Formats: sequence, C-alpha cells, structure tokens
Amino acid sequence: MTQASAPGKVYFFGEHAVVYGKPAIACAIDLRTNVGVKSSRDDSVYFVSNRKKIHIQRSPYIHETLKILSENYDIPLSGFRLIIKSTLPKASGLGSSAALVIATIGAISEEFGLNISREHIASIGHEVEKNVQGRASPTDTYISTFGGVYRMPDKVRLPTPQLTFVIGDTKTSSSTKELVEHVANLRQRYGFVDNIINAIGELCREGERYFVKGDVERIGELMLMNHSLLEVLGVGSRKLRKLVDAAMEGGAYGAKLTGAGGGGCIISITCEDRVDEISDRIKRCGGRAYVVHPTDEGLVL
Repeated sequence: MTQASAPGKVYFFGEHAVVYGKPAIACAIDLRTNVGVKSSRDDSVYFVSNRKKIHIQRSPYIHETLKILSENYDIPLSGFRLIIKSTLPKASGLGSSAALVIATIGAISEEFGLNISREHIASIGHEVEKNVQGRASPTDTYISTFGGVYRMPDKVRLPTPQLTFVIGDTKTSSSTKELVEHVANLRQRYGFVDNIINAIGELCREGERYFVKGDVERIGELMLMNHSLLEVLGVGSRKLRKLVDAAMEGGAYGAKLTGAGGGGCIISITCEDRVDEISDRIKRCGGRAYVVHPTDEGLVL
C-alpha cells in the first residue's frame, strides 16, 4: 500500500483577508492526515475512514481531487481504495480538508508514478478547495505541502518560533464556504468592511517583524487584535470568545480563532509551564484541548 501524510495548519494572522490578496501568516502543526492507496476489486473508487467504507461521492474534497487528477493524468477511476486516518478534527479551522487533499494527491502520485512536483501538488490542492468552497486562499494547501511558517500569498518562509500551541476546540463545526460567502456579502453591503480587511493585512505585516525577532509576546498581542477584527467581520462566536478568554486567563501570550471561524477552534500560544493551566481552563469552559507544536515537516511520501 502506497502512503502519504500531510499536516494541518493554524493561522497566526490573516484568515479571510488573505482571500482578498492581503498577507497572512500560517504555520503547519504536528497533527496529520495519512492516506493510503490500496488495490481493490471494486469497479469504483471508495475510501475507508474510521473503518467505514464510504463512496467518494460522500466526500466532495476526495471526489473533486480524483476528478481533476483523472482529467490531467492517466489514472483509473476504479480498482483502488483510499485508506484514511487522521488526528485532525474536521471542520474546525485546522486545515483538515487541505491535509486530506494534499495527502491524497501525494499518495496517488506515488502509486501511479505521476511524479507531480510539490509546487504542482499545492496548486492542484488549491484548485480542489476553490472548486468545493467557491472561494479559497492557496494558504492551507501550500502550508500542508511544505510545512513550516510562511507569509502568504507570496510564499515567504519565516522562522519557526519556539512555542507551544494549546488549541481549544468548541466541538462545533462550521462551513468554510458559508463563512467566506458571509464576508463577501458584507463587503458588497458595507464599504467600510474593506477597511477591516486592510487592517488585518497591516497587522500581519507588523507581526512579521516579531517572527524575525522571535518575540512571542508581541506575536500574542497581535493575535488578540486579529481575533477582535475577525469578530467585527461576524465570523466569531460566543463559544470562541469564551475559549479565547479562558486561554488568556490561564497565562497565554495570545489567542484567536483559526480558520474560517463560526465554530471550530481557537489557538493560543504559550510556554510549556502554562500548558496545563490553559488546557484545564479550556476544558472547564466546555472545550476540548489539544497541545500541539509547529512543524517544518510538510507532505511526506
């Protein structure tokens, strides 16, 4: 069985604004999705997740991935199955769909000898997400392919900071497509929304200086500001704010929602000796806590 794995990601700054060409800073994390390709006698492709056999039509991301690959490369659409295992919660702002798409492309490329370059894997992944979601930034799929920390969309590699993430999961999912459409509709109705998007972009540019310096306290301060701006865009929620406050009360340097918002997760950054306190406070607020770290490891074949 041919296998590939790809990491999830978090945004330090810039989600939603990056859809409109503003900079964002995102980081790969050590939660991963593994996809295996295994031969099968079935006359159609299906995937196995949590030991359940599911037809690809049930996953728009897998369906779209195979559609694009079959249109551009000589691969069959029968005779194999995908075995999927993941430590990433779905629809939570941690890049689960990008990790699934990138790992799937990587595994199929290896299985059928397609020799697709990393850059092209990231590009195909972006096309898949754009087709499924309506609008999409290349950030998630690029970070999942290459790992590390990048300023997007211009793909500038930044130093990976020495820190620990405590992720707070609201245990509620959200639709990236619906939230991206929500912000697009706000822009059409209210001219000042572009000012908020521009402010997020400027905040990201300011934050980049502190990555170079390794100043996690200033990074945390700007993360809090970014969260407030995202709330103004209407992609926050009471549960997300509750977890942000809990993390800050536990001693985090900073915290914010990550991804599309609405539900899903917040990230907080901290040092190791505050991890337990922050995790406990998140749990007491009804959230689920994950302790993860930045990783420079992207797609692994």
